[in-house]
Amino acid sequence: MNDDLDPNAVASALLASIGVLVRRARQQPVEGGLTMPERTALAQLDRTGPTTSSALAREAQITAQAMGATLNALRTRGLVERRPDPDDGRRAVLTVTDAGRQALRNKRNVRAELLARALTSGAFTPTELEQLAAAAPLLERLAQNI
Repeated sequence: MNDDLDPNAVASALLASIGVLVRRARQQPVEGGLTMPERTALAQLDRTGPTTSSALAREAQITAQAMGATLNALRTRGLVERRPDPDDGRRAVLTVTDAGRQALRNKRNVRAELLARALTSGAFTPTELEQLAAAAPLLERLAQNI
C-alpha cells in the first residue's frame, strides 16, 4: 500500500461518496413503486428465501409490528405470499411472488438506467469510466469483507 494513503481517510471518503450515491439512486421514483421499508423487506426476503416475519424483523432491526405492517401491505399488493411453515404448522413462512420479484427488478432497472445516463452524460472521460469499471469489483470485495 502507498505509505501516503491513510486507510481511515480512504474508508471515510468511500463511506461518504457511496452513501451519497446510494441515497440519490434510492430517491428515484418508480411508478407504482415500493416504499423504502417495503423495498427493504422484499429485497431481504428475496435474498434470504422463505422465512418468518419475526426473522425478517430481527434482521432489519425493527419491531415485529412494523415488519408485520410492511408485510401486510406487500401481501395486499400480491408481492409476498404467506404459507404454513412445513416444519411447524403453527408458524407462517413468507415468500416473494413473481410480481414481487418483478417489482424489485423494475426498481433496480430504474437505478441502473439512472447511473448509465450519468456515466454517458459527458461528465466522465473514457479513462474515468475505465477506473469506475475497475472499482466495481473492488467495492464488491470490500463489502464482502465487512
